Parts: sequence; structure tokens; C-alpha cells
Amino acid sequence: MSDLEKQFGQIDIYLFDQLLRGRIRPGMRILEAGCGSGRNLIYLLQAGYEVAAVDSDPEGVARVQRFATACGPNLPQENFRAESIESISFPDSFADAVLSIAVLHFARDDIHFSAMLGSMWRVLRPGGLFFCRLASSIGMADRMIPCGGRRFLLPDGSERYLVDEALLLELTEQLGGEFVDPLKTTIVQDQRCMTTWVLRKGVNGPSGFASRRRR
Repeated sequence: MSDLEKQFGQIDIYLFDQLLRGRIRPGMRILEAGCGSGRNLIYLLQAGYEVAAVDSDPEGVARVQRFATACGPNLPQENFRAESIESISFPDSFADAVLSIAVLHFARDDIHFSAMLGSMWRVLRPGGLFFCRLASSIGMADRMIPCGGRRFLLPDGSERYLVDEALLLELTEQLGGEFVDPLKTTIVQDQRCMTTWVLRKGVNGPSGFASRRRR
């Protein structure tokens, strides 16, 4: 393992970009919603950030918790919770930044998607950063096979809930969010599209989110 890998792990390259640009800084409280095995938290924990994480997989949460203990920042055990993203139990305005990386495209339908998004938005403080990476149809819409609602069969053989540009613009307005970056989509040839959606939560905007979309 290289020194860089020891320091940063398998961090999402677009999250690394936010770090380089100073949008995620020491002293901020970071919550990852859907942490998995913690690949995006290795650097943050080693650098002494106040980190919290939730995931529906108890084994993944336990792994992140063990790594956090080994790093020695004395984070409370309750910062790491095995729970669904739509039912995050942290209080309102808990985090300075919320990370959602390859999570929302696992939504079952519109209602599930809205519940997950609303839960993450609720725990983000006003003025906080929402960093999201999710599958979309942007740039490859003609390659996606409809499965009902917003679920599609992708060229890579997986079935996902897909957003598009119009929906992300609509959701940003509903949330009262402000774009920190324009939407950026990576097209993986003959496989999938992944869009990066980065927002700042409005100081006077809604603390929660209730989508009016139903299918």
C-alpha cells in the first residue's frame, strides 16, 4: 500500500476536490450518510475531523467505528449508527457537511428517494455543504431501459433510480439550496453516468424537505 493510499484510502476523487478547494475544513462536523466500509472517511478520521456516519449495514458501521477508535480522536461511540438513511436519528442541523456518495440511486421509488434526501437535508445546518454523487441519465438517456417510474436498467446490467438535470434543478429549488458547483457528470463508457451535485443549504431556507412529486 502506497503512502498516499494510507493517507487517503479509496476516497472519491470528487470529494477530494472539495477538500483541495477548502470547502471541507478542519473544525467542521462531517456526517456521511451511507458510509459503507468507510472508504471516504479514512483521511477525515486520521486528520482529526469530527466525523459521524450512518449505514444500514451494522458490519460496515462497526468497521468505521473501529477505525475511528484506532485514530484516537475520542469520537463518541454514538457518532456511528446502524440505521437507514431515511431515518437518520441525529438532530436537526447536526452537521456542517453531509456526504451522500453512491447512495440515492438505490432508492426504490420517488417516495423512498424523497425520504432519504429529506432526512439528510434535515441534519445539515443552515449554510452547510451537501455533497452528493449519484447515478443519472445525463449524457446517456437513450441507453437506459425504463423499468417503471424513475428506475432504469443501465448498460452495465444494474437497475438504479436515475435523476436527470431537470429533476436536480427542481429539487435544488424545493430545498432552498444554492449550487456551489454546476452539475458535473462523468460518463463511464457503455456502463453508467455519475453526477456530482453540490449545494449550500440556505440560511433562511426550509430545514426539512417534503417532495410534492408522486408517481
